[in-house]
Amino acid sequence: MATTAEEVKASEPAHESQGIPYNAPDWEVPEEGTATRKRLHLGSASTRWAIADRFDRVLPPYKRYAGLKRRTFLLVFLGVLLAIIALAVGLGVGLGKKHKDQNLPLPSNTQTFTGDLTYYNPALGACGIESNDDSPIVAVSHFTFDAVQTGGDPNQNRLCGKKIRARRTREDGKTVSVDLTVVDRCTGCQPTDIDVSPTMFDKLADHDLGRVRVTWAWLN
Repeated sequence: MATTAEEVKASEPAHESQGIPYNAPDWEVPEEGTATRKRLHLGSASTRWAIADRFDRVLPPYKRYAGLKRRTFLLVFLGVLLAIIALAVGLGVGLGKKHKDQNLPLPSNTQTFTGDLTYYNPALGACGIESNDDSPIVAVSHFTFDAVQTGGDPNQNRLCGKKIRARRTREDGKTVSVDLTVVDRCTGCQPTDIDVSPTMFDKLADHDLGRVRVTWAWLN
């Protein structure tokens, strides 16, 4: 029996676009204003091949460099580069520390310093020396103390036993100076601050003030 043209037309799908059914499960309708673009994946095999090919053009694998195979030459070059970077970083840190130390009130610095003067009740100090409230002693800033510390024993710190002279004009107008021996490390002091025994503080200021400005310098 012959099939008519109307019957063939009726048997075709109701919705079809370029041979793909509209209701196919993998069909995605693109959003308005979007376009399909090919993305370059840097991790693709073709990209890696292109990078390797360019590298081989710059440094052919069959040549020798400074008498070495390419692989050996690259390893030596990398080692030298890392050594140079490490040296540069080390020099930078060393120069920075040296500059910082130059600004600290160390015995090698002969200038006069100005900072806060406070008092505390001394006992066994960081230098391993016993002191009391009447002792002519001083605790220097931890910044200064730690800058010259070598090893793990603070008793061996080269600031221990050093002497300083503190000078101040009291509230009554009288200028007073006292000589003090370093026996301790002050954790709450800024670089030019000093912490002394109560009796030494009383020689330089009114006890009730608790904190005053003072000038001081190293004697040895």
